[in-house]
Amino acid sequence: MKRALITGITGQDGSYLAELLLDKGYEVHGLVRRASTLNRSRIDHLHGTADLHLHYGDLTDGVSLSNQIRDIAPHEVYNLGAQSHVKVSFELPEYTASTDAVGTLRLLEAIRAARIECRFYQASTSEMFGATPPPQSETTAFYPRSPYGAAKLYSHWVTINYREAYDLFAVSGILFNHESPRRGESFVTRKITLGVASIKLGIADHLDLGNLDAVRDWGYAPEYVEGMWRMLQQDEPQDFVLATGIGTTVREFCRAAFAHAGLDWEDHVRYDKSYERPTEVDALVGDASKAREVLGWEARTNATDLAALMVDADIEQLSRLVRNRADS
Repeated sequence: MKRALITGITGQDGSYLAELLLDKGYEVHGLVRRASTLNRSRIDHLHGTADLHLHYGDLTDGVSLSNQIRDIAPHEVYNLGAQSHVKVSFELPEYTASTDAVGTLRLLEAIRAARIECRFYQASTSEMFGATPPPQSETTAFYPRSPYGAAKLYSHWVTINYREAYDLFAVSGILFNHESPRRGESFVTRKITLGVASIKLGIADHLDLGNLDAVRDWGYAPEYVEGMWRMLQQDEPQDFVLATGIGTTVREFCRAAFAHAGLDWEDHVRYDKSYERPTEVDALVGDASKAREVLGWEARTNATDLAALMVDADIEQLSRLVRNRADS
């Protein structure tokens, strides 16, 4: 039985990846941060699964990472833990750097020091491309426009360095935006679909948003974690872009989400300057040709279908909450 360690297992990607690996017969270990309240809703349905084991750990604590790598001796490590909100990274730049940049170094060094046969996946991001015009591929120049993008770029290059310096099987997946009903509520796609659900159910009457002209390449998270796994099954370590190849503006995603609920977005969306970033990334659209050719991976869900499934999930979730409150 293969053992896998996932940092960020309670996040969107971590929860889907845990499901995938368990289905494939892995023994799955996940690192969770110690907090006064539990934040494990995305993996609650996996509670009691015999091959799932959770451990307290933190990417800012090198000792805890070394201990976990030594004790678990994983065959595969997926580093998905991060402070992943771009706008928040401007407010917490040092914490973002410690977690997203140096955290990766700590984890790689723990693997190297343990001298175990282990394959390492680093969650890189399209935000590393920043101001470089699309389409963006594995050979496109990087130009990050946020502390988050810069921190992730450090992680990307230090992963390459450990691969070349220590012959580690270490790869980076440069994933473009990927969403789902498990997406955090502060991210724009989930904020939109939750807003649509709230307006549809009469809980709210408007939604405040920032830059509607930003173009992003939005895919479906469960498909992307399959790509992560495929990267670690290759004979040789290589970096890959995962993307749909289709650019969609925030405005277009918004229009599709409201239309799915039978609403006109222009009746309910208000512009709020406070949501603008100090430096904006205008357009991220990926070229996943290499992933198609080498991994046999291809995105299947487009932004319109994604908006619809997220709206349906949020309407169902909010309706259930309203009913439960009424019953109580």
